[in-house]
Amino acid sequence: MGLPSLPHYSLRTALLAFVLLPLLGVMLVVGVSALHTVETRMELRMQEDIELVARAIQLPLSRSLERGERAGIQRALDSAFRIDQVYGAYVYDAQGELVAASGPRSPSMAISREARDITAEGTQGLYEERAGNPVYSFFIPLSDAGGRINGLLQVTRHRADFLDDLVEMRGQALLLLVALVVLFLGVVLLGHHRAVGRHVSHMVEAMARVGRGDRHYRVTPTGPLELRGLAKAMNAMLDSTGRSEAALARQRAEQQALELRLRESEKLAALGQLAAGVAHELGSPLGVIDGKAQRALRRIPADDALHGELQGIRGEVSRMGRIVRQLMDFGRRNPLHRRPESLPELVDAVVARVSAENDRVPVQVTGPRDLPQIPLDRTRLEQALGNLLQNAVQAARSRVILSWSRDDAVLRVVVEDDGPGIDPVIRERLFEPFFTTKPVGAGTGLGLSVAHGAVSDHGGELRVDESPLGGARFSFSLPLEAPNE
Repeated sequence: MGLPSLPHYSLRTALLAFVLLPLLGVMLVVGVSALHTVETRMELRMQEDIELVARAIQLPLSRSLERGERAGIQRALDSAFRIDQVYGAYVYDAQGELVAASGPRSPSMAISREARDITAEGTQGLYEERAGNPVYSFFIPLSDAGGRINGLLQVTRHRADFLDDLVEMRGQALLLLVALVVLFLGVVLLGHHRAVGRHVSHMVEAMARVGRGDRHYRVTPTGPLELRGLAKAMNAMLDSTGRSEAALARQRAEQQALELRLRESEKLAALGQLAAGVAHELGSPLGVIDGKAQRALRRIPADDALHGELQGIRGEVSRMGRIVRQLMDFGRRNPLHRRPESLPELVDAVVARVSAENDRVPVQVTGPRDLPQIPLDRTRLEQALGNLLQNAVQAARSRVILSWSRDDAVLRVVVEDDGPGIDPVIRERLFEPFFTTKPVGAGTGLGLSVAHGAVSDHGGELRVDESPLGGARFSFSLPLEAPNE
């Protein structure tokens, strides 16, 4: 059962209420029972003492009463009265008349009829009140030589003497009980603190620290086995909670990343549709302009000033045509057409094309040649790798390295240069469509977006960071096996 009046109570209170109080109650019951037993025995002993005194003087009193020697009767009574336990001694004749007395002159058996009744019944003890004090009287008959009862002896003793001893004994028992209560209380409180209290306080403080934000704090298992087990269970619970929170945080981060990628994909899709539409509408007019400029060049002499102007028009139309093709490439996110290809051969083709367009900086190619063929869309991957390599050649001072390596089921390709590098502030925006760090007219901002889309469609990830050469390093990974689509 709980404590109905204490809905919230401590373990120490529970020990006091459920252990100490019942123990003290048992001790009290046992003590009262023992005290009552001692009291009964003392009272019986008092009666036995008075009976012994009465029997000791019974024979001389009987002879003196038979002979009518009142002096002998008085001497026997006086000898009994001198005993400390005797309050009074009285002798009655066969008719119940008082013959002799020693002690207070107020015997209770002054009526002859009552004396005769007692002598007829034999020995008897009873209590009576004298001046408000209980007195115990023992009656024993006196007989002559022929065995006939010729008188009665009454010996009395104050019950107050016995009660004084009982009061003293009860006081000592009460003091002993109080001492035991104090001792048990101290033992319980000290034992609770040493065995349970301090360890529980330590666990409470530990949980408070965890609640205040110190999630890595753990309880030191100390104390009895049960508390050690509780501390270990608390630590296991905290560890499990920490793992759950970490897993939840990872799930939230992944969900946010997926949502961000979804928004980026939706934005890129919208921009791709717009770019494809614009490129389609611009393609035909640019073709017409280039054709007419070409026909006009054939009619004008080479030394004519108009001939150079028309060549400039054709050059700008060609540049616009490249921009239109980039727009078409950006907007044309068609499904991949994978087939087994050799990455070293693809790299050689890209390097040859870029070097033919810009041979200012040589490209250093490193990587194992004995690679298995991997499933990929050659056209799109050549375009992506070409955009990365062309940007590196344009940014480099004197060195560009294109390398690849195999790691388990992934092929990693790296393009790095010794140019000025990329400001970390704008790295997150590099793959946004139409974002460029080149001067106006030098770039469209679509090259990296196209490369990022091609790598992502192949199941890889394009990253940018600092190169040991001092410039930028672009790296992407390709799975050796095509994922299930």
